[in-house]
Amino acid sequence: MRRVVITGLGMVSPIGTSVEESWKNALAGKSGIREITRFPIDDFPVRIAGEVPDFDSSDVIPRKDLKKMDTFIQYALYAGVKAFEDSGYKITEENATRAGVYVGAGMGGLAAIEHWSAVLKEKGPARVTPFFIPMTIINMASGHISINIGAKGPNSCAVTACASGTHSIGDAFNIIRRGDADFMIAGGTEAVVTPLCVAGFNSMKALSTRNDDPTAASRPFDKDRDGFVVAEGAGIVALESLESAKARGANIYAEVIGFGMNSDAYHMTTPSVDGEGAGRCIGLALNDAGLNPEDVDYINAHGTSTHYNDLYETMAIKKVFGDHAKKLAVSSTKSMTGHLLGAAGGIEAIFSALSIKNGVIAPTINYTTKDPDCDLDYVPNTARDAKLDVVMSNSFGFGGTNAVLAFRAFKD
Repeated sequence: MRRVVITGLGMVSPIGTSVEESWKNALAGKSGIREITRFPIDDFPVRIAGEVPDFDSSDVIPRKDLKKMDTFIQYALYAGVKAFEDSGYKITEENATRAGVYVGAGMGGLAAIEHWSAVLKEKGPARVTPFFIPMTIINMASGHISINIGAKGPNSCAVTACASGTHSIGDAFNIIRRGDADFMIAGGTEAVVTPLCVAGFNSMKALSTRNDDPTAASRPFDKDRDGFVVAEGAGIVALESLESAKARGANIYAEVIGFGMNSDAYHMTTPSVDGEGAGRCIGLALNDAGLNPEDVDYINAHGTSTHYNDLYETMAIKKVFGDHAKKLAVSSTKSMTGHLLGAAGGIEAIFSALSIKNGVIAPTINYTTKDPDCDLDYVPNTARDAKLDVVMSNSFGFGGTNAVLAFRAFKD
């Protein structure tokens, strides 16, 4: 099978509207959680989220086209084009069918559904926009990117809740690895800071209610964690066969070396007891990459700041890695970005690649009170310089779906 490398990055997040800004703020331990501005919040028990600040897509998306796209598509198109530009890859008539797009989301066009449902109820069917259907369909994120860059190869998406971004990258990795494409834009996107989303997650008792201190609300692995913080954005990478990247002298951030996916087959929303499914998935990624547990230096954890995820993910890591678990660095960048749902895996794949490329690990902020049941090295509060060879990124979603990626420092 062919080797696959990352040659481009694109990001929109609550801590920045570019890869450079987001990475700088992640290393500085800056939180992107703030009071919600998208809708009136007076009646909501949860009034905080990770909104993207000051998003300006005008250099990529003409203003006249914005009305055709829900925000999750706008984020994906912007980040996808930026990743494509960063890669330096040129799509021509000769290679267009060898380039594809694979960008997923967990919930898609919920904001458009809420808005146009209200229009239908208040003003009638004649006032519903003809763009409504393509605004809401999740694969339109990939569709718009492919149209923009001219990629005529594989075009699809994963819709697997909070694992969507990681599944999309993993699937795209396998598409290149088996020879069905040479270049893929892949990742995740989400924009569901909406009344219905916040109300729904709140009804499940899944969200932090630390409204009086938003920047401290997302606190993975901390004893006083009380739920996750919903967030929005997109994280998208350019994947390329090593042969193609070398032939054109591309900049290589890291190599993708393994992918695991499986199911808990346990519960709609609660992870399987003791992290059994998560642990098996990590093992699958290790096996796919041909790694031994002691080869891994750092894990970008799913780390949502919920009681059961953080507990069971810790248990899964300890079971898979044994004595080496205590030597691993494990951090959750969701402590700063919040939980981007379907976009989380894309964002965290980028942070994983940048950790390898720059030799530094972004911290888990808001880690102030140790939980005796979460007893790994979570890189608390301050970024850490580290020589990294192998990094893993975990993503776990509702429905018991799990996905894990393994990356390695590129060696010719």
